Amino acid sequence: MPRYGWIMICRAAALGVMLLLSTPLLHAAARTNVLFIMADDLRPELGCYGSVAVTPHLDALARRGMIFRQAYCQQAVCNPSRSSMLTGLRPDTLGLYVNGTHFRELKPAVNTLPGWMKEHGYTTRCVGKIFHNWHTKEHGDPRSWSAPEFLHYANHGDDAPQVSGPLPPNLTTLSSNLRQYGKVPLCECRDVPDEAYYDGRVAAEAVRVLGEIKDQPFFLAVGFWKPHAPFNAPKKYWDLYQRDQLPVLDPARPAGAPEIAFHQSTEILGPVKNQKQPTAEQAAEMRHGYFAGISYLDAQLGKVTAALEKQGLLDSTLIVFWGDHGYHIGEHSLWAKTSNFELDAHVPLIVVPPQAKHAGTSTNALVEMVDLFPTITALCAVPDAPGLDGVSLVPLLNDPQAKIKDAAYTQFPRPAYPDRTPRGRPEVMGVSVRTPTLRYTEWRDYDTGSVVASELYDHTRDEAEMRNVIASPADPAALEQARELLSRQFPPGKR
Repeated sequence: MPRYGWIMICRAAALGVMLLLSTPLLHAAARTNVLFIMADDLRPELGCYGSVAVTPHLDALARRGMIFRQAYCQQAVCNPSRSSMLTGLRPDTLGLYVNGTHFRELKPAVNTLPGWMKEHGYTTRCVGKIFHNWHTKEHGDPRSWSAPEFLHYANHGDDAPQVSGPLPPNLTTLSSNLRQYGKVPLCECRDVPDEAYYDGRVAAEAVRVLGEIKDQPFFLAVGFWKPHAPFNAPKKYWDLYQRDQLPVLDPARPAGAPEIAFHQSTEILGPVKNQKQPTAEQAAEMRHGYFAGISYLDAQLGKVTAALEKQGLLDSTLIVFWGDHGYHIGEHSLWAKTSNFELDAHVPLIVVPPQAKHAGTSTNALVEMVDLFPTITALCAVPDAPGLDGVSLVPLLNDPQAKIKDAAYTQFPRPAYPDRTPRGRPEVMGVSVRTPTLRYTEWRDYDTGSVVASELYDHTRDEAEMRNVIASPADPAALEQARELLSRQFPPGKR
């Protein structure tokens, strides 16, 4: 063979090697990034959900993607809800119902969403509260991330304003007579910059990290601490609302609801022996603070999405926004979470795929937070993780009228915080099913499985769940179907 022939063969071989070596890099560059944003204690109180809440940045996000109007958490308290979503496993699968046990104490080798993305070539970063941390032995989940977590381990009650110079006065006065929230007032309205509180610093760090990882396929999780109590957003967010123009509070309990459906609201009102019931004026101030916290959160989120756009990454990034569970601000006589009512189980969820097929639309299909893990991996062309309890929401992103499941499931034990009792575990487990028209709940003895109380709320007539109609259902066939669906997910009998 002539000498030039060997040269051409060698050149071709070298080119082939170069192409092979460059293929993973080309694939990495083309990968879909993920901006995963979490809010704490946020019910679907957003402008894009029809609320009076001032949320321009979340509303803009919704116009780019899809709103899931009937999304539900698996248990309405931080640790079980977050652990369930981030592992794609239901509380019963994890055996986790309390804030004080880390999921790895129960399932040491379980996959997490960020950990799975990391295993498949993503740089994974955590800014803010993603995994629940405060009450557990292990803080966060270091193995899920490519670098140490930022402001992931803290106490809401330590979120005192940090400012240079004199601290401006607290302009709220009514709720100070109820209690302190840890080391800070339950309500606080001070004229301070956004960075004075946790979430302003979370947003600033998220923007910084985004600039650091922008040239890699990334999974950036940003966990905002609001609107969780204390109700202490900077003054400019309180100023967005006139208190007398907020929705009027109806504190009445649902007629016919069993006592076990309720709790003692200790997170907000404090230990039972020292509790004071809020006056109407104090309740109005706390509700005002909750809405201010939502707008504060929204503004911080806007800083992160603006940075994403500035980096030119909007068209290559999947954005997911969700709340870990719902919340009561005085409705049903309840404050905070830890129930099976709709206000606690129902959560906001916005999914924005790059170049969304149905931008600005919504779906009323029932979905659950365990569905996010398989949805995100599917949208990123990452292999399915084994053994997940959820299903992908991609069919809904392709067709908002589609249906992927018949029901959504939520559960909560009694006592509300069983690990703080001498028994150390639940006495009763409340299991709840949400169908398109009904919420049906059974309260079952934890040891025997016998039903000690039940509830039925007909959402075709009673969206606020103000009347338990278990004794006189308008549609007995729909109730029987709900019972069957509940038994399918939570088989009756001993645990």
